[in-house]
Amino acid sequence: QIRAGGTLRGMTVTADAKGNVKGFAGNPQVMLPPNALGKLDVGGAVGHGILNVIKDMGMKEPYVGQVGLQTGEIAEDLTYYFATSEQVASSVGLGVLMNHDNTVRQAGGFIIQLMPFTPDEVVDRLEKKITEIDSVTQMLDRGLTPEQILEEILGDFGLEITDTTETRFHCDCSKERVSRALSTLSKKDLDSIIADGESIEVKCQFCNKAYEFTVDELKEMR
Repeated sequence: QIRAGGTLRGMTVTADAKGNVKGFAGNPQVMLPPNALGKLDVGGAVGHGILNVIKDMGMKEPYVGQVGLQTGEIAEDLTYYFATSEQVASSVGLGVLMNHDNTVRQAGGFIIQLMPFTPDEVVDRLEKKITEIDSVTQMLDRGLTPEQILEEILGDFGLEITDTTETRFHCDCSKERVSRALSTLSKKDLDSIIADGESIEVKCQFCNKAYEFTVDELKEMR
């Protein structure tokens, strides 16, 4: 979860262990001129704020890590988060290819993390390699798969792929879930909606699916 003061108005993304991912931006229609490097001005859109990472690992309480955004460039801020909040030396690379109509053509990235006691010479070689590779955007433009991107970075290190997981956009919203969210409104707010005497439509923030609630259903919630 990113809470920041830029025109994007923050964003929320959730994922599970099965590769189901969903997310939304506070203002998805942001249009900014390219940054000084001629690239998407992600940092300008995100602005200054905080990054929260919440992990439900089946314990009594979820793990919550929080860091201040360093640049608003998500990959750099995630690298900083791993280093400071989880104390894991990491390298995060992200890239997005846009179409001319402001839709996303391709997006992808990598996270490389060091195991404990990684020898210094391996770390030095890896750091050098990461400075030499193409950007993720360039690799996506070349049509590289995730496996091929890893091969570009780690091929000299004896890369062995032990597992793969399909990822997909998947929203698990339902009328019941949306009604639970509605029922958290104050009685005063619900009274105001009921007083209008008309059904209301509530859209899921993640997938935009619309759910209708009749006046009787709203009264029941009240």
